[in-house]
Amino acid sequence: MNFVIVDVETTGGSPKSSKITEIAMYKYDGIQIIDEYASLVNPEIEIPEFIVRLTGITNDLVKNAPKFYEIAKTVIEFCEETTFVAHNVSFDYGMFRSEFKTLGYDFRKPHLCTVQAARQIIPGHDSYSLGKLSRSIGIEIKNRHRAGGDAFATTKLFDLLYQKNKNKLHSFIKEELNPKAIHPNLDMDTIDELPNKIGIYLFFNEFNQIIYIGKSISIKNRVLQHLRNKNSSKGIRMGEEIARIEHRLTGSELIALLLESELIKKHQPKFNRKLRKSRFPYGLFDNENKDGYLELTIQSIEKTEADPLLHFTSKKDGVGYLMNLGAKNKLCQKLCGLYDSHSSCFQYELKECNGACIGKESSKNYNERIQKFIDGLMYDYSSFLVLEKGRNRNEKSIILIENGIYKGYGYVPYPVIKQDTSRWLPYIESFKEDRDNRSIINGFLRKNEKYKRIELDHE
Repeated sequence: MNFVIVDVETTGGSPKSSKITEIAMYKYDGIQIIDEYASLVNPEIEIPEFIVRLTGITNDLVKNAPKFYEIAKTVIEFCEETTFVAHNVSFDYGMFRSEFKTLGYDFRKPHLCTVQAARQIIPGHDSYSLGKLSRSIGIEIKNRHRAGGDAFATTKLFDLLYQKNKNKLHSFIKEELNPKAIHPNLDMDTIDELPNKIGIYLFFNEFNQIIYIGKSISIKNRVLQHLRNKNSSKGIRMGEEIARIEHRLTGSELIALLLESELIKKHQPKFNRKLRKSRFPYGLFDNENKDGYLELTIQSIEKTEADPLLHFTSKKDGVGYLMNLGAKNKLCQKLCGLYDSHSSCFQYELKECNGACIGKESSKNYNERIQKFIDGLMYDYSSFLVLEKGRNRNEKSIILIENGIYKGYGYVPYPVIKQDTSRWLPYIESFKEDRDNRSIINGFLRKNEKYKRIELDHE
């Protein structure tokens, strides 16, 4: 297998609105460089001054350079039967796709990102930008921010990754979608224009029915995974039915989780029916036994139709949570399903259980502690805002918890963010709390301890 390692310099930072000013490509066969190509390119538009300062490529320098259409055939021939490689491949590959699209040619190739691959194959570096990573591993970059220098450094990095773990490196190759393998109504341009940002996505069939709703921190990549999925009959069936795709950016991963849950309950798409059970296979359940004591247990969600108080990604995670909960609240391990005994639990012998397991503590007193936990399950009756990134740079997202109850979320413009938090509240869209969104918020806050929390006064 041959690889073409590419770097381009451009007039800006977006493939949609930028043009190529310089291109460099090295063909690598797994052992050595076997061919190379480089050229300045006349972008046919003005190069902004800040780009000139960054790259040194001026309008005069490219004035007599070939235009992209004049080198397009050479580029295509150079890339034949290769995998496209770049550092941050979505940009360079996107620039190729955009330039060829203006010529009426659909440029599609398997592609690989050396940023993603390096993070896995040579972990532990402070930065994976080309400049900083190259310095840390001893690769010298001559002519930084010029296509030739950056492409050659990327080739050296690729060679290092290839020699270190060829098989793992191959696993990062992303095959392009075959337009003939998707629903005829599904527009390839719609897929190409999906953002790699946080949000939710909706799949529709040819009858305009929602068949699946998902969330991702990288929408486009996740959608492509669905469309390429040939590993399960469910995935294949769903892929064959996807005729239209919509998406909504959320900025916040927590809001994406909440919106996904809300829309799934509202629309009940047929391919989402087991989503929660596959993502959170275990739950914390409450049940009153024959003696009137409330029991808290960790069970498989598959085995019950009841809604759990909390969801967990593994049984170990759930049991650990329940053990900590029991220790803090002097709950009986026997009644929590953590200790199998015909008499008292082990914690009673240590005086860390009040004897509910043998009827020494009344069900009324024991149940009051559990009910207090259930009532204030998530937030201990506190009032606060969770502050996260917005959908763009001009806003922040907020989630409101008021007196321990989830109230809703919204997006606050930056000028308002600088004002008192009371000015933020009108931007919040109200939602009704239920066990699902309480569990989602609780799980998120437990696993993201460094989230930005802003305390509010209790009402």
